[in-house]
Order: sequence, then C-alpha cells, then structure tokens
Amino acid sequence: TAAAGMAAAVAAAGRGIGPGAAAAAAANLDDLMPGEDDLLYEEELLRNPYSLKMWWRYITARADASERRRHLLFERALRALPGSYKLWDAYLSERRSAVRGLAPNHPALTALAHTYERSLVSMHKMPRVWLDYLLLLMDMKKVTQARRTFDRALAALPITQHDRVWVLYLRFLAQPGIPVETAVRVYRRYLQLEPTHAEEFVAYLKQKERWGEAAKRLSGMLNDDTFRSIEGKSKHQLWLELCELITKHPAEVLAERIDVDAILRSGIRKYKDEV
Repeated sequence: TAAAGMAAAVAAAGRGIGPGAAAAAAANLDDLMPGEDDLLYEEELLRNPYSLKMWWRYITARADASERRRHLLFERALRALPGSYKLWDAYLSERRSAVRGLAPNHPALTALAHTYERSLVSMHKMPRVWLDYLLLLMDMKKVTQARRTFDRALAALPITQHDRVWVLYLRFLAQPGIPVETAVRVYRRYLQLEPTHAEEFVAYLKQKERWGEAAKRLSGMLNDDTFRSIEGKSKHQLWLELCELITKHPAEVLAERIDVDAILRSGIRKYKDEV
C-alpha cells in the first residue's frame, strides 16, 4: 500500500540522518505525510507511480523542504524507479553535500556508504557512482573496504572504463597507512594492463625501500626492446639507475637472483661511448 511504501521510504531515508533521528522519523510519520500543496503531485503519482517526470517535478518543487522530507521523496521515487540514474545521482549528490566536513567515523558517513551499496544494485555499470563511492570510502579511511570495492568496480565495469578507476586506485595506494604488500600486489595487476607505467612502480618501490624488486623491474625494462620510457629516459639512464641500486643495495638485489655481472658487462658494451 502507499502507507507501507512511505513507511519503508522513511526508514531508508532515516538511515542517512543517524539512529536517533531515524527513530524520530519513524515515530513522527505524520509530520511527513503529504499536505494540501502536495495533493496534485500525489494524485498524479497514484495514477502513474512510474513517471520519472512527475517524481522529478515533485522533488524540484520541494527544494526548500527539510532534509528529511526531501530524502523521503527521493526514497519513494527510487522505490518506484530503482534504475533511474538521474534520481540516484541527484539523491547521492545531496547526501554527500549533507555530510561534507564530518569526521571519518561519523554515523552519517556510514549511512551514506550503505546507500551507495543499495544504489549499486542497479547502478553497477555507472562509473561515476563507483568513483564517488570510492572517494567516500577513502575519506572514511576504510582501507580494506575501499580495496575490495575497487576490485568490485573493476569486475563490474567494462574494460574501456577501467582507466578511470585505476587513476583513483593509484591515488588510494599513495595514501598513508596502505600496507606495502597490498600496494605491490595491486601495482603488479596494474602493469598487466598498462606496462608502460613501470617507472611509476619503480619509483614507488624505491620510496618503500623495496630495492630488490625495483632492480628486477629496471632489469626487465632494459631487456624489453619494445619498452619506451614515458618519462623520456634513455636506456642508458635506466641502466645507470640500475647500477646505482646494485652499488648501494647489493644484498637486496642479489636476493632477487639478478645476474649483476651480466648487466654490468652488457651495459659497458652497449654504452661504451657514454660510460
């Protein structure tokens, strides 16, 4: 029934305003019942509850209504039209604005994360929804949840959209507190898609003092005749970079079973005019 639908929408909208306010919203359902000014919209929606145009007009007309009232309208509209990107985008945007500046552990942010999960039931092919959700999880410092959600986004979206996710994923890996092993595993996956970005990975490995793997990656770049540095480095410059690692961190480099003698001899032979 319409009353039952409204009650469910109140409960869902209440999740965005904290447990105390949600209980008050459920207890004071009468406050949210349509008034005389709403009757035109309500009657039209009774005749055609799946009219996006009418729901949008109703929501727009109540631009000055309370946050709770507008959330209720959005929840009711989305119960009727869960596949509407226009509604989800506007609702989530409004909810994001409402929590801006709150502490990472605030209940309202957790509630918004739950709303994003609900949206992805039907919006899982929309990269913008994934990216906004991921930014929220990053702001909340939810490292494990964010990593899993990045992986879910890559699994759900077509490969043509993956570059947008990876840009944010690499930003996430650069945040303080991300376990190095986690970041290294993700970078390895990224290089399967974008092997030309190997220098970014080498820079990260150096920053984290993973000298052995950095040397191994540089060695692979030198042995790959098709590799072209996106930073504009010559093969000689890469070889010098590798030699510096070998000189300063010999134990870590040898632990990777890199043939140091062969690298040095080959470099001297190839770059004898520059050595």
